[in-house]
Amino acid sequence: MKRKEFVKELQRAGCLLLRPGARHDIYINPKNGMKQPVPRHSEIDNILARHIRKYLGLE
Repeated sequence: MKRKEFVKELQRAGCLLLRPGARHDIYINPKNGMKQPVPRHSEIDNILARHIRKYLGLE
């Protein structure tokens, strides 16, 4: 999955960028307070994307 698409999906679900980083950006779900790093690679593996969604409480 393309990173841009994944980030847009997170933002539509209500997640916010907490802070940018060199290799990862930290996103937070304000509804439950969970934070998760999102890598800055151009492609994100589908398994990793599913893990990030689950950890942020989006699935």
